[in-house]
Amino acid sequence: MKTAISYWEQQHFFTYEVIIVGSGIVGLNAAISIKDKNPKARVAILERGFLPAGASTKNAGFACFGSISELIEQEKNGGTPLLYQLIERRWKGLLKLRKLLGDDVLSYHNYGGYELFKKTDLQLADVCVAKISHFNELIKDIVGQDQAFKISNSKINTFGFRDVEILIENQLEAQIDTGKMMKALIQKATASGVMIYNSCEVTELKEEANHQILVTNQGNFKANQILLSTNAFIKDLLPDLDVVPGRGQVIITQPIPNLNIKGTFHYDKGYYYFRNIDNRVLLGGGRNLDIKGEETAAFGESYLIQSALKTLLKQVILPDTPFEIEQSWSGIMAFGNDIYPIVKAIRPGIFCAVRCNGMGIAMGSQTGEDAANLILPFL
Repeated sequence: MKTAISYWEQQHFFTYEVIIVGSGIVGLNAAISIKDKNPKARVAILERGFLPAGASTKNAGFACFGSISELIEQEKNGGTPLLYQLIERRWKGLLKLRKLLGDDVLSYHNYGGYELFKKTDLQLADVCVAKISHFNELIKDIVGQDQAFKISNSKINTFGFRDVEILIENQLEAQIDTGKMMKALIQKATASGVMIYNSCEVTELKEEANHQILVTNQGNFKANQILLSTNAFIKDLLPDLDVVPGRGQVIITQPIPNLNIKGTFHYDKGYYYFRNIDNRVLLGGGRNLDIKGEETAAFGESYLIQSALKTLLKQVILPDTPFEIEQSWSGIMAFGNDIYPIVKAIRPGIFCAVRCNGMGIAMGSQTGEDAANLILPFL
């Protein structure tokens, strides 16, 4: 039997000016931005998981803004002007995140990013190499550098790859420690006075007089303004949005002595991605092998994709190095037909900020601040 909520609890724990649903990168940045500009605002975050559910604590920690093959696809879908805006948003978002938390806190390392092309990918490689100058020109005033992308075939043997013919380097790509980032964002939010309630799942939204009611497994919360930042889980509350979940499966090896791999790496139009971390190789992706099957909000692993990840490790990434898999997990991202995030008012008192299309680290800070700026005039 559920214990009744007391008067004190209702007044001080269940009633707020702003309630944010989802304590991922976007939700935390929105809360921090609201408190920064309106310190007296009473703000709470409701999180369905014990830790932030979705992808915020489960991603690969890439501080990237797109590999050449990904940018080609995005340019086809949205056009050059929209892609420019998107890259600018990603780049500025990364700068904002670094400024907010600091490179040391993030364990930010600019080791560079690389896109691999095997012998069987030479047709795609030719297209991507031909586009290097185009994208360097497109982004040079965004990133302040003329030659962000370049061919770096000389590093193929240095990294120890097998069957890789072309390597395109992005000199500005970096990596971070996802766990440190999220821990620091949570600490910053709570230090500003934001209340965070974990294991508190919102199941329904209601309107009552001049307030919004959030029905949860812990009781009913009351707010003047609600921000929904649950990304892949948004359809539980707003089923009509153009948001499709995409599960990303990840594996990590045990420590490997004298590991030669250093950087962030992309393969097969970004569907595979790997990096070094603590003398290990972290590898994720493969959802293109079963797109429909991986359009799920359920965490888990599949034999098909796990086998593909291990094969890529053994045959291409670590062909001459013994390794053991230590852990595997999955994260749930959100995608849509439009490559731009959804940040908008749904109806009076309810806003949403979702669909970072697998670029939450780059997009999260700016998307959260944009959502905060929509809400602030109503406080």
